[in-house]
Amino acid sequence: MSAPVVTRFAPSPTGYLHIGGARTALFSWLFARGRGGQFLLRIEDTDRARSTPEATEAILKGLAWLGLDHDGEIVSQFENADRHAEVARELLAAGKAYKCFATPEEITAFREAAREKGESTLFRSPWRDADPATHPDAPYVIRIRAPLTGETVIRDEVQGDVRISNDQLDDMILLRSDGTPVYMLAVVVDDHDMGVTHVIRGDDHLNNAARQMMIYDAMGWNVPVWAHIPLIHGPDGKKLSKRHGALGAQEYQVMGYPAAGMRNYLARLGWSHGDDEFFTDDEAREWFDLSGIGRSPARFDLKKLENLSGQHIAVTDDAALQREITEFLAAAEAPALSPGQQEMLGRAMYCVKERAKTLPELLEKAHFALTSRPVEPDEKAAKNLDPVSRGILGELTPQLQNASWSRENLEAVLNSFAESKDTKFGKLAGPLRAALAGRAVTPSVFDMMLVLGRDESLARLSDAAA
Repeated sequence: MSAPVVTRFAPSPTGYLHIGGARTALFSWLFARGRGGQFLLRIEDTDRARSTPEATEAILKGLAWLGLDHDGEIVSQFENADRHAEVARELLAAGKAYKCFATPEEITAFREAAREKGESTLFRSPWRDADPATHPDAPYVIRIRAPLTGETVIRDEVQGDVRISNDQLDDMILLRSDGTPVYMLAVVVDDHDMGVTHVIRGDDHLNNAARQMMIYDAMGWNVPVWAHIPLIHGPDGKKLSKRHGALGAQEYQVMGYPAAGMRNYLARLGWSHGDDEFFTDDEAREWFDLSGIGRSPARFDLKKLENLSGQHIAVTDDAALQREITEFLAAAEAPALSPGQQEMLGRAMYCVKERAKTLPELLEKAHFALTSRPVEPDEKAAKNLDPVSRGILGELTPQLQNASWSRENLEAVLNSFAESKDTKFGKLAGPLRAALAGRAVTPSVFDMMLVLGRDESLARLSDAAA
């Protein structure tokens, strides 16, 4: 029986949750959740100058919005520094690492000389095989003994076998002269101690894998399954950056994309399951596997995101959608809906969910249910309330007083009234939309009248006719 799957997401808290990081977290989450495994979270906060509590909070908020829950406590890499140093000293004691007394100035001078000669600038420490009796009483770093011959093969689930000649690997520093561990060591020790079985991360870390494998091998630890995923590019094929628009996951929440739509879209960025574009969370968890990840960079396409978001809004349970709208308004620092508006939105949901690609679009469609009298028409709607149209509304309103308030009866009354005026119902629609919603583009007139109810509908029509 194979060991349970354990994945991790390990962001550096130096800014928001980047869209690329969000996808990495999603892939790791889907892979673990689909196999009954664990998804762990580690904050790689060893860079004390750049790590901030605010950035950590932004990352956690981004993950929470996306619904990517993690197992166990959040691990702080910085707090594990003593453990990382202990491993470096263990390798030193075992002869798999050594003390190097070369100064930064000596290393720089070596590299400059090598550059001038056109030779490799890979530093080979003269202390690698030095007799400990010759060690000076001076600061030193601890370096790992890299293999000098042969090759290192990174067996990657996405990239295939990646071969690196060992003569390209340097004796990597494990512990700095001030006793602090380097990032490469910290990552390996933390992944081992956390029991991580699969490392899913960006392919910009691919070269790091060869160097990290030296530590796994030296410690006799199992190497995790690697899956290095291509980066996300903009529509122009260049690495995703600010010029392509929003980069942070939470920015998309503020723009009003539903979390389910964002999850669906991010899952399709570089991974596929046949020709399926739209799928549920349950389907994503069931289908997701590493073999479905492509080797080419994915292109971020806002139109596709909007399309998927619209499909998810349309099928989301009304109550869940209302909760998401509440969270969206809070994230966007917009006024919250009153209890009365919440109730009206719930009544209107059936006729505003269709074809809204974002939550602001949905709220705009629901404007008729959220606004109160007197309804202020916008510029386009006001054009439909000229004196003739007002007169028509004045004649129509009494005929609706005694109508049974059902779609069938309302359609009959309005069509009959249109006939009496020798016109089509379509000609009445503009003034009715303006009166009921103050907008030129709205749900159907009948849906609005049913949602608003008899008294409110008649009151709005009377207001507009006055």
